[in-house]
Amino acid sequence: MRFGGFSFGSIRIDNVTYNHDVVIDRGQVRRREKEPSRRFQGEFGHTPLSMDEDIPWRCRRLVVGTGNGALPVTEAVKDEAKRRGIKLLVLPTIEAIEELRQHPSDANAILHVTC
Repeated sequence: MRFGGFSFGSIRIDNVTYNHDVVIDRGQVRRREKEPSRRFQGEFGHTPLSMDEDIPWRCRRLVVGTGNGALPVTEAVKDEAKRRGIKLLVLPTIEAIEELRQHPSDANAILHVTC
């Protein structure tokens, strides 16, 4: 998987530009459907990553890019990663991309491209 440019609101993966949050699940890129997590927006001040979403758990490492640090990750997601024995890395998106570049094997990702 090749990561190209990343800027506020967009990310380029394998020569395709995405203008929305993405989920990388075993090498496949899809749109992050955050609608199920919107019910937590008032509690966090931002739509968080919650267990209500389709999280790509089939991995050894799950890398979550938080934009500039604004994407919250619920405790339930952190607890579930621990329960499954998955190393959860929560980083600003630019650092998450670098982590995926340097250590691409056995990792899935959720990358927030704004805030």
